[in-house]
Amino acid sequence: MRTIILAAVLILAVSCWAQEVSLTVYNQNRALVREVRVLSIEEGVSTISFSGVAALIDPTSVHFKSLTAPGKLSILEQNYEYDLVGAPQIMQKYVDEKVRLVLEKGELFEGVLLSASSADIILRDDRGHIQVVKGDKVEHFEFPGLPEGLVTRPTLVWMVDNQGLKKQKTEISYLTTGLNWHAEYVAVVDVKDTALDLAGWVSLDNRSGAAYENAKLKLVAGDINLVPEKVRRVLEAPAAGEAASSFEEKSFFEYHLYTLQRPTTIKNNQTKQVSLFPPARTKTRKIYLYDGAYYQNKVRVVLEFENRKNQGLGIPLPRGKVRVYKEDDDGSLEFIGEDSIDHTPRDEKVSVFMGNAFDLVGERIKQSTRRISDRVQENAYQIKLRNHKEEDVLILVREHSRGEWNISGNSHDYEKKDAETFEFKVPVKPDAEVILTYTITARY
Repeated sequence: MRTIILAAVLILAVSCWAQEVSLTVYNQNRALVREVRVLSIEEGVSTISFSGVAALIDPTSVHFKSLTAPGKLSILEQNYEYDLVGAPQIMQKYVDEKVRLVLEKGELFEGVLLSASSADIILRDDRGHIQVVKGDKVEHFEFPGLPEGLVTRPTLVWMVDNQGLKKQKTEISYLTTGLNWHAEYVAVVDVKDTALDLAGWVSLDNRSGAAYENAKLKLVAGDINLVPEKVRRVLEAPAAGEAASSFEEKSFFEYHLYTLQRPTTIKNNQTKQVSLFPPARTKTRKIYLYDGAYYQNKVRVVLEFENRKNQGLGIPLPRGKVRVYKEDDDGSLEFIGEDSIDHTPRDEKVSVFMGNAFDLVGERIKQSTRRISDRVQENAYQIKLRNHKEEDVLILVREHSRGEWNISGNSHDYEKKDAETFEFKVPVKPDAEVILTYTITARY
């Protein structure tokens, strides 16, 4: 095993750890970090370091101020140091410098490092001779010290002008990528498919390169405008989960803000799950939807419910995935499908696509077409719906047309939904087939 031995370590002035941490996470891979620290700063112009910041910090977003003496402490210059200590970094810094290396059998080599890679180490000894050592034979390296410019953790280094007290309470805030959150929902449908219990969870993913101890956590749901930028990649790690208490929700600007009612610790390379709201029961209805123009012979199954307070919900629902389970006759739960929903305000409908019905089949046939003029065309359609279930079903047939259109000769009543969509509600008996026909004349 290769080891690194440093005879001395160069350390910048280190500030104390954060006394207060606040974290506001947006569901667009972005977070606002706010820290309060007490710093010991010499009077006049000096250099201090602020370590422990996120590795993916946006240095241009940093805001710093003194809470003890506002206006008497200012930053003259800022540098973001993120060249972290590591064997490859140290070796590259010591090219053209004198080093010592020891092989597996205790053999010692000493000289000026000319080149270093995982394959070969090239040295020049005191006599000017060139020595090439196989990298896999090296037991450890010895360097005289930690090269300048390397740090043990991402650090902001400031040149400051302090005209106030030596000991000051300060606040720093900055934006970072690598932090994201999304909502996840678990819905349990009753035996009759007429009600469901909906619970919300938040999954918070931290790949920012920093940990946040006992942080006050806020989540913002909404589509905030961001200017695109390149993001440095970070290493992935296995996820971990945690159950916790609920959030308090309120409107904030044109978004919704969720504040966790207790501090929480978010480790680096960790996925944390926190309860968004406890299970709430609401009415639901199952819809069989046939849209032959898009899905051929498949009849889709959709669960629909209203996000209303008088229906048991009335909660702003952030964008996320809904996983649905159903109670079996023996009381056990079985997974029946999942879908994604968009940000959904109060008093709006929620539709969750579950999959395709096994025992329902649709068939759409264009029976005839006739061009009346260059801009007017007439088409006749036949739609066959077959029910292989043991109970009656109601199938919603959705059709589309562009331009100005008119329906005639229809076998079932229809409802116009918008300028390009109309729907038929067709009841089908068990083990029966129903044929829907209509003619549409459209002017393009």
